[in-house]
Amino acid sequence: MLQLSRSAYVDLVAHLYDGLPDEACGLLGGRPGDSSAPADASVFYPSPNVAASSRVYTIDPRTHLRADRDAEDRGLEIIGVVHSHTHTEPYPSPTDVAQAPDPGWHYVIVSFRQGPPSLRSYRIVDGEIAEEPVALVDG
Repeated sequence: MLQLSRSAYVDLVAHLYDGLPDEACGLLGGRPGDSSAPADASVFYPSPNVAASSRVYTIDPRTHLRADRDAEDRGLEIIGVVHSHTHTEPYPSPTDVAQAPDPGWHYVIVSFRQGPPSLRSYRIVDGEIAEEPVALVDG
């Protein structure tokens, strides 16, 4: 399970809206969780989509480095990536699966296809996609 702070949710949805009509993206900072506790995503780090595309996204490497450093300063780590789907449902595309860099990460997709944002989260390990529940929590 992924617990997402309401403040991170508001930040990420605003950033993803701002990116329209292209896909937008960013990173999640928090605590990874384990078998006894869910992952806790408390910070959203917006990134430019250096691909500048409505079909794919690429996190800016400098943004990634700054996010890593900030998370470490806070006693957190990067635990996932967020991106929008502007024309499709919030489900990982073959490109998303092929580019999934870390099996420990949470892959959050927000779709604007139906109008209001629809958020879903996945774990992607060795090409296998598993949806996970997301809970919005205060913070």
